[in-house]
Amino acid sequence: MIVLDKERKLITLHTQNTSYQMKIWDYSVLLHTYYGPRIADGDLSCLLRPWDRGFSPNPNEAGDERGFSLDTFPQEYSTCGVGDFRLPSIELELPSGSRSADLRYAGCEVRSGKYALEGLPAFYGSEEDWQSLSVRLTDTAAQVEVELLYGVLEKYDLITRSVRVTNRGDRSVKLCRCMSLCLDFTRADLDMITFNGAHVMERCPCRSPLHPGFQSVESVRGASSHQHNPFAVLCDRNADEDHGLCYGAMLLYSGNFLAAAERTQFENARLVLGIHPYQFGWVLKPGESFTAPEAALVCSPAGFGQMSRQFHRSIREHLIRDPYRGRRRPVLINNWEATEMRFTAGRLVQIAQEAAGLGMELFVMDDGWFGARNEDNAGLGDWVVNETKLPGGLDALVKRLKALGLAFGIWIEPEMVNEDSELYRAHPDWVLSVPGRGPSRGRQQLVLDFSREEVRDHVYGQIHAVLSSTEVAYVKWDMNRSLTEVWSAALPPERQGEVYHRYVLGVYDFAERLRRDFPQLLLEGCSGGGGRFDGGMLYYAPQIWCSDNTDAIDRLRIQYGTSFCYPVSSMGAHVSAVPNGTTGRVTPMETRGVVAMSGTFGYEMDLNKCTPEEKETVRRQTEWFKEHYELIQNGDYYRLTDPFQNGPYTAWEQVSPNKREALVSLVTGPFRGAPPLLALCIKGLDPALRYRVNGEGSWPGDLLMNAGYPLPLLKGDYRSLQLYLQAE
Repeated sequence: MIVLDKERKLITLHTQNTSYQMKIWDYSVLLHTYYGPRIADGDLSCLLRPWDRGFSPNPNEAGDERGFSLDTFPQEYSTCGVGDFRLPSIELELPSGSRSADLRYAGCEVRSGKYALEGLPAFYGSEEDWQSLSVRLTDTAAQVEVELLYGVLEKYDLITRSVRVTNRGDRSVKLCRCMSLCLDFTRADLDMITFNGAHVMERCPCRSPLHPGFQSVESVRGASSHQHNPFAVLCDRNADEDHGLCYGAMLLYSGNFLAAAERTQFENARLVLGIHPYQFGWVLKPGESFTAPEAALVCSPAGFGQMSRQFHRSIREHLIRDPYRGRRRPVLINNWEATEMRFTAGRLVQIAQEAAGLGMELFVMDDGWFGARNEDNAGLGDWVVNETKLPGGLDALVKRLKALGLAFGIWIEPEMVNEDSELYRAHPDWVLSVPGRGPSRGRQQLVLDFSREEVRDHVYGQIHAVLSSTEVAYVKWDMNRSLTEVWSAALPPERQGEVYHRYVLGVYDFAERLRRDFPQLLLEGCSGGGGRFDGGMLYYAPQIWCSDNTDAIDRLRIQYGTSFCYPVSSMGAHVSAVPNGTTGRVTPMETRGVVAMSGTFGYEMDLNKCTPEEKETVRRQTEWFKEHYELIQNGDYYRLTDPFQNGPYTAWEQVSPNKREALVSLVTGPFRGAPPLLALCIKGLDPALRYRVNGEGSWPGDLLMNAGYPLPLLKGDYRSLQLYLQAE
C-alpha cells in the first residue's frame, strides 16, 4: 500500500510487515525518513534534527541557515558535487565539463500494478498484487529529470526500485554513475554480509561490522562473477536466523555491479547498489533516457530466515518465468563428466539407456556436438551439428532417446568464439578487442561483441536452426570467461563507456528471443557454474548451474550461501561420480543425492560404471525426489545449522505452506570418537499439530521445535539422513 500525505508532504510505502517513508523537505529536497518494522502512522522526520556541522556546506537557497546540509540529512537518492560528500547515486558530466547533479522534488504518481523496464529483467505481477510509485526529481541547471520508480509487493514485504534519467535539455550530457538503489540509515551499528568466493567455491557469506569509511563488493569482470554476488545484507549486530532486524538488497543485473556501504562521520550509514561506474559513461542526447536495472529490498524484523523466505517466494512467483510452472521439472542426466567432448551417438545412447531404466526423464548433451569441436581450442562459434559424431544429425539421436522415454537437452555457449572457427575467420572484427592490442584468452576463447545486433542475429540464426531441427526440451547456456579488451568497433570513442552495459542488454535480448520463439524450452543459465548467478538471469532462466564444484561437502556451503537470497528451485545441482573431480573427496551415493535434492536435481556421471547397489540407490533417490518434489522445490526453506561453523552436521529443512509436511535433511562431517548424542530442533511446524517422522511415532510440533528430535548415531564420514514429517 502506498500512501501520499500531501499535507505533511510524506510518501509512505507499506508492506505486510514493514514501512518505508520519504519526505519532501525544505527547498524541495527529498529525504529518506524510515525503513523498518511496520508503523501505523507518523511523520518520522521528527527524528531528523538540523545542526550546524563544520565542513558540511549548505545549499544556496538556505542562505544563512547553517543547520541544513545535504551532507548530514538522509537522502532518498544522493547527489554529487553540491554538498553531499557521502556515496553518490548519480554523477553527470555536463556540456561545461562539470561533473555534478543537484536533484529536487518535482512530483509523484501512484498506480495499480507493477511498472515494467524495457529490455531489462524486472519483477512482474497483477494489479491486485502490486502498486507502483513514480517520483520525479529535476536538476534545473543541468536540464535533467530523474524518475525514481518503486514497486510494492505487499504480501511478501518486497520493495523494488529503479531509476530512469532523461535529458530534457538541448545539449548532450554524459551519465557517469547511476545507482539503482540508495538507502540511508540514521544509525551505523550494523553488520554487512556479502557473498563472496571463487570459481568452484561461490557465494560464501562474509560478515563484518560497518567500519568508518567505505566497504564494498563489486565486479568489473563483465558478469556478476564467481567472486562476488550482487546481493548484500545490512543487519543488527546480534541478528541471526530467527531474531534481529535485517535488510536484504538484490540487484537484478548480470554485468559489472557495485554494492557499497559507508559508515559516516556522524554515525549514520548509506548503502548504494547498481551498475559499477568502472568504464561506464552513457551519452544522453536531447530527449534520450537511460534506465538503471532493478533492485529489490526485503526488510525482515525477524532475522535472516524470514528475509530469505520472502525473497524465495517473490522470486518463484514474480520473477522466474517457468515453462514448468504448476508441474514438475524433469530429472536429468548430463553426459559431461562421463565423456567430456569425445563421444559418439552410440556412447550417449548407452548412458541414456541406463538413465531411463533408473527413472530419469531428460538427457542433456553437453559441449562437443558442433563444428570441429573435440578440444576447447576449436569450433566454438560454429553452431552446426557435427554429423561425424552424430550421424543423421540431432533428430536421429533425439528419436533414439524418445524411444527410451527421454526428452532431449543441449549445451550452448553463444557469447564466445575460438580463433580456430569459421565464424572468427569470417568476422574477426566481431570480437571485443582494442585496436593495436593482442587479445587476452580465457579457455582459448574470445568474447563476441554482443552489444552489436548483427553479431547476435548471426549467432541466434544458427542456434535457432539447431533448436528447430528436432524436439529440444532444455538448453544449458554457458559462459566460460570474463570480459577483457572491452571495446566495440561499432561505437565512436565517446560512447565506448556504454559497451559493458550494451553487452548485458544484448545477452538479455538473446535470452528473450529464445523465450519468445521456444516458449516451452527450459533454459538453465551457467557461467563456469555460478559465475552469473543473479536475479537478472533468473528472469530468463528459471534455474542456474550453482557451481562447477559438485563435491557434496563443498556444495553444503555453496548452497547455504546461495539460499540467503535465491530459492532451491533456482539452484542447478547434480549427483556426480567419486572421487570428485574438483576435490578428490569420496562421499556416499546417498549423501550426494541428499545434497543435490536441495537443488533442481539430476545426475552427471557414467551410470554404466555404477555398481548394482549404487544403481538401486539412484532409483530410490529419483523416486523420492519425484514424490516430494513440490515440498522440496516450493516449500518454505529453513537453515537449521551453519556449515561454516564446522559442527558435527549440517542440516536444513523445507516446510509446506500449510505446515502439514516437512523434510529435514542432514549431512555429517568426519566421524570422531566419543561422539555426543544429539537432538535437532526443527523449525516452522505447527505447535498444535502432531507429526509422524518417517511414518513412525507421534510427535507434538512444539516438542519437535523446542526440545528437538533425537538423532541416531551415524557412524562413518559424511553420512546423511532425511526425516519426513507428516501431520496426523
